[in-house]
Amino acid sequence: MMMKLSVLLLLVVLQTSASPLDIRSNSKRKLEKGYIMNSDVNGTPEITESRSLPPHRPLLTVQSSPFVSTDGSNLASSFVSADGSNLASSFVSADGSNLASSFMSGSGSNLEWVTWKNSLPDDTVSIHVDYFDRIDYVCKYKCEAGFYTPSMGSYCNYANAKKVGAGSPFEILVNKDNFEILEWKEGSHGSVPQSSVTTCSKGNIYVGKNQHGLGQVVTEEKHLYISWKNSLFSYSSYQVLTTSEAIISQQVYNVRYIIDESKIIQYPPEILRRTSVSNYECRSVVKTDSLSKTYQVEHRWDKSVFTKAGVEMTFTAGIPFIVSNTIKLGIEVSFQYSWGKTVTEAISSTDSVQVTAPPNSYCVVNMEQRKFTVNIPYTASLKRTHANGEIHTTSITGTYDSVQVGEVRAVADRCQLLEDSKPCILNAKSPV
Repeated sequence: MMMKLSVLLLLVVLQTSASPLDIRSNSKRKLEKGYIMNSDVNGTPEITESRSLPPHRPLLTVQSSPFVSTDGSNLASSFVSADGSNLASSFVSADGSNLASSFMSGSGSNLEWVTWKNSLPDDTVSIHVDYFDRIDYVCKYKCEAGFYTPSMGSYCNYANAKKVGAGSPFEILVNKDNFEILEWKEGSHGSVPQSSVTTCSKGNIYVGKNQHGLGQVVTEEKHLYISWKNSLFSYSSYQVLTTSEAIISQQVYNVRYIIDESKIIQYPPEILRRTSVSNYECRSVVKTDSLSKTYQVEHRWDKSVFTKAGVEMTFTAGIPFIVSNTIKLGIEVSFQYSWGKTVTEAISSTDSVQVTAPPNSYCVVNMEQRKFTVNIPYTASLKRTHANGEIHTTSITGTYDSVQVGEVRAVADRCQLLEDSKPCILNAKSPV
């Protein structure tokens, strides 16, 4: 990992006020027909032709070993239910499609904008600027993309069509665990490649650079703007920071549920069947009733990170279930899953109840079942395999949500005497 220059260089500590600080310069230089207007060491204007972008040092990435279980076995086993059937085929999404072949739409990355706190966070995104022989870090002030470098103080230096500025407080771009593969790709006249890194949700400002350093590409204005030697430069050709889309597979494993922080909501019982017995006999009567029912159990895992849509993802985890208001975990299983999908498991059961009614009595037994909603936070590991053979891993957090049903219980009301029953005559003993 690249050593942070903040450890070696003295930072200027500034007092921050309630409002953001913005130091501006209105000087501007003009780019015309592929030429950059510069100044020589004597201050005389000099016209120099734009040169091709020099190669930059690659960003660091992290690799991990192949995914195996703790006992050394391959965790790509099939998801099976208690009766031995393949559960992956019985899991269906809410729209009725087979979950193994359905994926959520959308895309994103796991890059984060982290607020500057007077020291560089881990896994920052940076480039080496050959002209100055220094490391510049990708930052943003509000939605303005720029660069932070320790020698210029605790500011994000940026430029737009009207000015150059140095803003604080600002945010630093972080690639946690170097999970994303970052690439600089060519763009021009406002075009940006797919999966380009943007600064704000409105999405028209992107992180860009050229040989002079970091800046921002504003697509509506069709230019890259760079603050260089405290002056504004604009370029119609540039490079844009992107995340790699060449992903073969994704795996979620090492799922650890935080049971102590779980929430269980129990709903009022639902009467599945009501069994009644009217006994006009002068002896007890026993009646047995049975109930067969198929009910739905819903499972859903949400997460704190983005995963690429359309890429196969294997999920390996134990499935929580409720027993006597207590959360238990089933055996660890593997299945195909798409983030945010609600999967439904069909479970069938048969329960029976036996009712004993005394003579001249009316008895009622209800077969009841309760529904529960369960919310459990969890941590896990996410592994991504890229087309170039690189394997990147990161830690994730999320929540597991489920709608489950408890065991069927027989609840008996107190038996009542039948008002229209005939009294029973006991057999008298014959005299000796």
